[in-house]
Amino acid sequence: MTWSASQYVQFEDERTRPVRDLVAAIPPVDARRVVDIGCGPGNSTEVLAARFVDAEVTGVDSDTDMIAAARKRLPDLHFDIADATQWNDAGPWDVMLANAVFQWVPDHATLFPSLVSRLTPGGSLAVQMPDNLNEPPHLLMRETAMNGPWSAKLTEAAGTRTALPSERWYYELLKPHCSRVDIWRTIYQHPLKGGAAAVVEWFKGSGLRPFLAPLDETEKAAYLRQYEAALAKVFPALPDGTVLLPFPRVFIVATR
Repeated sequence: MTWSASQYVQFEDERTRPVRDLVAAIPPVDARRVVDIGCGPGNSTEVLAARFVDAEVTGVDSDTDMIAAARKRLPDLHFDIADATQWNDAGPWDVMLANAVFQWVPDHATLFPSLVSRLTPGGSLAVQMPDNLNEPPHLLMRETAMNGPWSAKLTEAAGTRTALPSERWYYELLKPHCSRVDIWRTIYQHPLKGGAAAVVEWFKGSGLRPFLAPLDETEKAAYLRQYEAALAKVFPALPDGTVLLPFPRVFIVATR
C-alpha cells in the first residue's frame, strides 16, 4: 500500500491535535537527539521540533510521498525513508515519538521494550494509536467489503490491523523497563463538514487504504458509494451539514 500526503493532510488540524496533546505530556528533558517514527508529511515532526528547539530532529517514514512532503515542509530537518518494523537505529535517543503509526505494526511485546532500550536515562517513548477498529466506520468498512462483488479481493484487508491490547497490558509490558509509564485514552469528537462524504474522505487517508488498494477504479467507486450510504445512516448530519466523528485514541508516555 502507498500513502497520499495530500489526502492525509485534508484534515491536518484534527490529525495534529492528538500529537500536540501527546508531546505536551512528555516530561522535561535536556533533549539532544529526538526522532519521529512514522513522521508522515511532517506535521507531527513540526510539533516535536517546536517542543525541543535545541535538539537534532530526525523523521523516518516508509512512504516516499510522505517523506517528500515532510522534506518540503521542514527543509532544515533530516528525514529518512525507513520502515518502522525494520528501523533499528540504536541511538541513544532522548525522545522517540510515534504518532498514529504503531497500530499498523505487529508484535508490540517485542517492539516497545526494544524502543525503550534505545532511550537515554530519563528519555521518553511517546506513542499515540487510534483504537477504533470496533467503531462504526471500521465495522462498516468490513461489512461493505464482505457484501459486494469485490469480497474475494478483500478477504485479507480486514486483517491489516488488529485490535490493540488493553491499557493494563501496555503498562505491565513497559513498567519493568521504565521509571514512569503514563497511559490514557481520549475520545475526540471531530466536527467534519460535508456529512457522511466527509467521513469517507477522512478514512481514505488512513483506514480505508487496505480496502481500496486491491480494487480497480470502477470497484473503488462502487465500494465507496456503498460505504458512504451505510455511514449516512450512522452519522446523520446536523442542520449545518456537519457530522461529529467520535475517534478513540490510546496515548503512552514511557520514560526510562
